Order: sequence, then structure tokens, then C-alpha cells
Amino acid sequence: MLLPHQPLQEAAVPSQRIAARDQAGPWHSEAVCRRDEAGLFFAPSKEPTAARLSREEAAKRVCARCPVMVECREHALLQPEPYGVWGGLTAAERRVVLARRRRREAELQRSQHIAAAG
Repeated sequence: MLLPHQPLQEAAVPSQRIAARDQAGPWHSEAVCRRDEAGLFFAPSKEPTAARLSREEAAKRVCARCPVMVECREHALLQPEPYGVWGGLTAAERRVVLARRRRREAELQRSQHIAAAG
């Protein structure tokens, strides 16, 4: 995601995400993607599906060997980051994870409410 000679905000994040990124923790310094091409993690406009899938798989291979993959993924889920591969997940995969978390949280709240009423 990052080129080694560029600051984090400029290299990895679309401009609208810079403000949120400034508050992130120091885990970035350990990210393997700091040494890789930023284009691997973010889609060019009008990218063909086969090219996108290939690029995303290559980005996920980088993420798989990253010591801060979990921190990166949580950052992307908490922000939430709307684009790119973060923590080994695409934007669509992150939406699924977030939906599952919301569903789980709602079920937990319902069960607590039922337990408190009973």
C-alpha cells in the first residue's frame, strides 16, 4: 500500500480518508505493504473484473505475510475504509464482516433484553 519514501497519508489513502488516517496508531510502521506498490491495494477506475480479482489476490498474499494484518483489518472495519484491500479483506468482504458484527450485536442485545425481562 505504501511506497517507502512517501508519508502514509499520501501514499495509501484516498484524500477523503486522510483525516481519519491521521488518528491511527503506530502499527503502520510494521506494515508489509509499506514496501509494495500502492496500486496493488486500490483499484484503478473501470478495472476489468479478471484484473481486479487477480490484483486483489496478489494484495491478499502481501497481507497474509504481514505482522500487523489484524490491526490493519480492525482499522479498516472501524473507520470504515470504503475502498481497497485492508487487512486481507476487500471492501465487499469488509461489508460482510460488518453486517455479521451488527447482526451478532443485535442478537446479543435481544438476548440480554429477554434475560432482563424474564
